[in-house]
Order: sequence, then C-alpha cells, then structure tokens
Amino acid sequence: MSSTTTIAQPAMFAGIRKLLPGFMLCAVIAVAATFVSEHYGGPQFLYALLIGIAFHFLSDSDKCIPGIEMSAKKLVRFGVALLGARIVASDVSDLGLVGVGALIGAVALTIGFGLLMARLLGLPSMLGLLSGGGTGICGISATMAISSTLPNNRENERYTLLTAIGIAIFSTVAMVLYPLIVKSAGLTVAEAGLFLGGSIHDVAQVVGAGLIISPEVGDAATLAKMFRVAMLMPVVVILALTFHAERKKSETPGAKTPILPLFLVVFAALAAANSMGWLPHEVVAISSEVSRWCLVISIAALGVKTSLEKLAALGWKPIVLMSSEAIFVASYMLSVVYVSRAFGV
Repeated sequence: MSSTTTIAQPAMFAGIRKLLPGFMLCAVIAVAATFVSEHYGGPQFLYALLIGIAFHFLSDSDKCIPGIEMSAKKLVRFGVALLGARIVASDVSDLGLVGVGALIGAVALTIGFGLLMARLLGLPSMLGLLSGGGTGICGISATMAISSTLPNNRENERYTLLTAIGIAIFSTVAMVLYPLIVKSAGLTVAEAGLFLGGSIHDVAQVVGAGLIISPEVGDAATLAKMFRVAMLMPVVVILALTFHAERKKSETPGAKTPILPLFLVVFAALAAANSMGWLPHEVVAISSEVSRWCLVISIAALGVKTSLEKLAALGWKPIVLMSSEAIFVASYMLSVVYVSRAFGV
C-alpha cells in the first residue's frame, strides 16, 4: 500500500469523525420526531423543527457545528435530488389540459402573490419567495430546495426555518378543514382531488385529507399533488440561474459554484428514468424513503441552528404573509373547479 493511500485514509476518517457528533444529534432528533408522528399523529417535519429548536444551545458547540452545518446545507440537496424518482410524466395526461393549466397557474400565481404580499407588508422579498414557493409547490421540500439556490447567509436560513414552521402548521390546518369544504361544496371525486392536491402544501397532508373523504379522492388528490412536485424542477432551475452570481459571492473563496446545481441534474435524471419505466418499484420506494429521512434530518439541523428569539423578532407580519398565501391558493383552486363546472370542462 502506498504512503499517499495510508495518509488519505486517516484524513478521510478524521473528516467523518468531525461531522459525526452534529450529524448524530440531528439524526436522533429526526428519529424522535418520526416516532412521535407515527405513534401520536401530527406532522413529522414540524416535530423535527420544534425539537431541533429545543437543542439550539448545542449550535455553539465546536464538536457539533460541522455536522449540523453539513446536515442543514448538504443533506437537503441529496434528499431533494431523490424526489425525482417519484415523478412520472404519464401522470400529466391523466390530469387533462384544464388540470395541468390550473396547477401550473397555482404554482406561478402563488409565488407571485407571495412576492407581492411581502412587498406590501414590508418584508424581505426572499421570505416572500420562500413562502410562496413552499405554499405553491410542495411544502417544506420545496422550501428547502429553493433555499439551496439562494445566497448562503444567516438571514436566508432564518427565513427558511420560519417558512418551514408556517407551512407545517398551515398544511396541517388545511388537512383538517379542506375536506369539510369539499363536503359542503358537493365536489365530485375529480374536483375534490384537484382542489385538495392543488391547494394543500405537503404531500402527506394531501394524502391524509383525500383519505378522510374516500380512497378515490385520495388517489386523485395525490395525482394532482405529484404534478405540483414535478413543478419543483423548472422553478428551482430558474432560481438557480437567477441567483447564481449572488450565490457565488456567498460561497467559500476559490470554490466552484456550478450554474446548475448537481442535485437538480440528478432530480431531472431520476424523473426521466422513472417516466421511461427504467426504475423498479423497489428503487422508487427506497429513494422516497431515503429522501424523506434526509429532509427530516436537514430540517432538524435547521431547527438546531435557529433561536426562538430571532424568530420572534420578525413579528406578526410573516404569519399574515403565509396565511394569506394559503387562502389565495385555496381560493384560486376552488374558483378553477367552479369555472370548469360552469363551462362543462
């Protein structure tokens, strides 16, 4: 064995040992959040955030900092990349032209509405972009993916956490209330699926809301929601190109910042492979599970990094911002359903 190899191996293990304490902290928080969610109900991501915030005092520990930073910034990209394995292009035809157009409009208009409301409330545009994107696309996963394309600074991390907390709360509220709207409005299975899948933030809550009504509505809502997940790719590509120069300035001097992040390339490759039927069902299932764990660990790390004092300093305006975005996208999707019914589309 050469001397360079023997030197490289200890260096590699030293790097792993440096990351391990912080990573294990975030992983244990993720496991605890998952246990509580599975045994007592409630959103897994929200539990991970809140438990993470409780361990904020460890964010100043020299032993934990490297692993926490890696979990918050690097692991999320791996998790988002694996989301591509859940995308199937053939699902688009099942939605129809009206459904596809309505869902594209929901994503674009909600992001635009978020930016507008942030400006009217005197909030940073980055917060409007994160909350609008998270509300319009696929909840916390979209928030984390969008955040990874923005300049790397403390402010954006704080806005990301705030958005994640708000989305987790409003998505859970929507899961409980929106089935009541479906019942009172007398929506058909297709209409209910389009409304729920197009207006509720996170995938898990969409499935839950649909199954509250019926398995058929659950399937229709999931189909609509997965198209919104597919919209994550073009939106994040546009943002990656838009903020490339600013992101490059915030990176470590001398480090290469690709115009298109690698995780987006992997996301697109997996989506294409799954659409062509190249990925076995087992691979898709494993990728989805690994992706979920990566995102839960990342959101736990983000919680550890953020203090409640800094969140409270933002005041009541972010609550108004995110609640108005939730109301906007729900009103839009309900309007689409009624217009489609009126014209017999």
